[in-house]
Amino acid sequence: MSVDVLVIAEAVAGEVPDVTYELLGKGRELSDGFSGELALVLAGEPSPQNLFGAADVLYSMSGMEAGYCAPQWEMSLGEVIRSAHPKVVLVSTGTVGIDLAGALATQFDGVLASYVIDAVMEGGSLVVTSQLYGGKLLSEVEIDSFPAVLSVVPGSFASDVGRVVGEPRREVIDVGGSLSSAKGIAIELREPDSSGVDITAAPLLVSVGRGIGSKENVELVAELAEAMKAPLSASRPVIDQGWLPKPHQVGKSGKKVKPTVYLAFGISGAPEHLEGMRSADVIIACNTDAKAPIFEVAHYGTTLDLFDLVPELTDQVGG
Repeated sequence: MSVDVLVIAEAVAGEVPDVTYELLGKGRELSDGFSGELALVLAGEPSPQNLFGAADVLYSMSGMEAGYCAPQWEMSLGEVIRSAHPKVVLVSTGTVGIDLAGALATQFDGVLASYVIDAVMEGGSLVVTSQLYGGKLLSEVEIDSFPAVLSVVPGSFASDVGRVVGEPRREVIDVGGSLSSAKGIAIELREPDSSGVDITAAPLLVSVGRGIGSKENVELVAELAEAMKAPLSASRPVIDQGWLPKPHQVGKSGKKVKPTVYLAFGISGAPEHLEGMRSADVIIACNTDAKAPIFEVAHYGTTLDLFDLVPELTDQVGG
């Protein structure tokens, strides 16, 4: 049996990340262009709340733990790919995806496209757009040789299309017997120090930019974010200064976000940042410069000084 598009789910910590649904939505679009089937593969058993209805086929790799181990996953996914014969393999540009994409492309002598932000079918060819140099350049290539492995930047596609309730056809592939020959085993999963933040999944984001002035002042906006029970995100200058860790960065060289509401304090609105947040449903900006580019995309805005406004908002929310 063969499928046209295969999506790799990264349920590394026991939960399926939002980007998997992004890949399912885009995978459905691409598979329709090929006039074929969309498949999803994951390690272990799917949880009851994740039916993955956007997929036609659900491959479960039995005989292995869901915890990520590069040699085991490369071997196991290799068996799935040999069975499914996909033209396109979609994986996210994350810790797992960066590791897997190149290895799988090499294993099957396929094409690799990294840091993908768009992919469409045009005249029988796959046209892929990737960001280079931290998003400073965009590269568009036409792929007509398959299989093609696409490593997709999280936040690039809508996830709603992939969140379809249904019952895909189950195919269980037992890989337990072959794993004994893998060159490594998973012993322990250690999460990176990211303060537990996932800004791509948050419905509300409170974001801060260069206008905050110093690392000490970041705490002012952090208190508002805490009061609103929202993650604190930031533009690139704040990250470059070391005022917040990298997982908090919004922008081409950070993460693309699509919250329901995006609050921007002291953010001028450089193109690098706007590329990462312009898809938010509602953008509310605070900047003392009335000509700041952020106001060109903001739905609501004010030129009040953030040092006057933020404490008032924190009091209102906290009260």
